[in-house]
Amino acid sequence: MRPFLLLTVVALLAGCGADGDPVRPEPAAETGFSVSVTGTAEVGIAKR
Repeated sequence: MRPFLLLTVVALLAGCGADGDPVRPEPAAETGFSVSVTGTAEVGIAKR
């Protein structure tokens, strides 16, 4: 039980920014093109 508790505490500390202040990522550079994905999907059972 103790190792599980220790791993849980470590995971929570790692996830909450305990390693320092959050750093905002650099803005993405403009590339001059864009990508668009379209389509349809169906899920079900077909009766023949």
